[in-house]
Amino acid sequence: MENKELLKLARMAIESHLHDKEIKIDNEIKKKFSKKQASFVTLTINNELRGCIGSLEARQELWKDVVENAVHAGFHDFRFTPLSENELGKIKIEVSILTTPIKLDYKNEKNLLDKIDRKMGLILRKQGYSSTFLPQVWEQINGKTEFLEQLSLKAGLRRDNWKNAEFWSYRVEKVKED
Repeated sequence: MENKELLKLARMAIESHLHDKEIKIDNEIKKKFSKKQASFVTLTINNELRGCIGSLEARQELWKDVVENAVHAGFHDFRFTPLSENELGKIKIEVSILTTPIKLDYKNEKNLLDKIDRKMGLILRKQGYSSTFLPQVWEQINGKTEFLEQLSLKAGLRRDNWKNAEFWSYRVEKVKED
């Protein structure tokens, strides 16, 4: 994939924020990634999650979305303390570019389970609660039912509240630091 520059952009955004400096972004990057697209930036240390923030809907140019989400993943993910200077060299960055979410219409639980696959990211919405899992989360979860149960719990709902919830699916193109 030709999006390796997005990794450099995300790292520059994190470093600039950490050192309280303004980020300088090349006009070629701005032009290349000017299409409005949604993205997620995931940070890991030793394959353990260290921050993950993103947007589900395209609302700004991709380069801006990546910069914003990189800073938020590093310093504003409520599950973690802000990144420190000594973690900077340890983090691995992954950028996921999302397709536009599509509503999944389904008749019953079995029909829903038949419609989803391990390449999908899913958004669950029910009673004002919502959550999402990127497709990469499938690697850590055994089976579709458990995936939906964990998505319910992430939304702050009961484990079985995925039944009769609304779902949207999306795909991602991802690029990851080695």
